[in-house]
Amino acid sequence: MPLFEYVCDKCGKEFEELVRSPDEKVCCPSCKSSKVEKKMSVFAHKSGEKFRSSSSSSSCSSCTASSCSSCSKG
Repeated sequence: MPLFEYVCDKCGKEFEELVRSPDEKVCCPSCKSSKVEKKMSVFAHKSGEKFRSSSSSSSCSSCTASSCSSCSKG
């Protein structure tokens, strides 16, 4: 059962939801609106007591590329 990240179009709250089936309806826990968008997430795994992201540490927060011409780190 995958855990997805969402943002509510109505109130802007970001939240995570455990989705059991692809046709399951997701609603915002704050305002109960069903107008939510799934966010792009980065895969993470636990190593010892720390979580590690699968993306490179040199990437910008909006993408998983290690460098690009559109961000300040590229």
